[in-house]
Amino acid sequence: MERKTIINLVIWTVTLAVFWLLLSGYLKPLLLGFGLASVAVVVFLIWRMDNTDKEPQKLTLNPRFYRYLVWLIGQVVVSSLEVAKLVWGSAKNLSPATAKLPITDIPKNSRVLYANSITMTPGTLSVDIDDKHVTVHALDEESIKSLQEGEMASRITKATGEKN
Repeated sequence: MERKTIINLVIWTVTLAVFWLLLSGYLKPLLLGFGLASVAVVVFLIWRMDNTDKEPQKLTLNPRFYRYLVWLIGQVVVSSLEVAKLVWGSAKNLSPATAKLPITDIPKNSRVLYANSITMTPGTLSVDIDDKHVTVHALDEESIKSLQEGEMASRITKATGEKN
């Protein structure tokens, strides 16, 4: 096995293990064993897929990506407050909308991250994605307008450092 492959698998292993620990929060031996087994299975599958398609999936773990995550968490908090206002307020304030947003400016490997980021933000949901558009449903038209301005798309492109 090549050195690059080993380094890539070690990065995946550490990242998945830390993510599992953060999400579970349990340090009991049985649960740690389950976590270790699940990480091992996923890393094995990553290795098999990389060998099959010869396109290793590398994690983009750089300061720009972490800045994006911090920004996204801030957007989730802000959106949560806005959704709470909409839900607890008058029904007149709700203005559900659906729109197709262009994704041709976003690198192909980052389009799913874009769609998932939209879905993670309360009040918006990625309904469909194809080669040119992502279809988004929102509780409020302002959310669609905000996405159309393109800040999230440009931040994802900067965070991943990929070219289209």
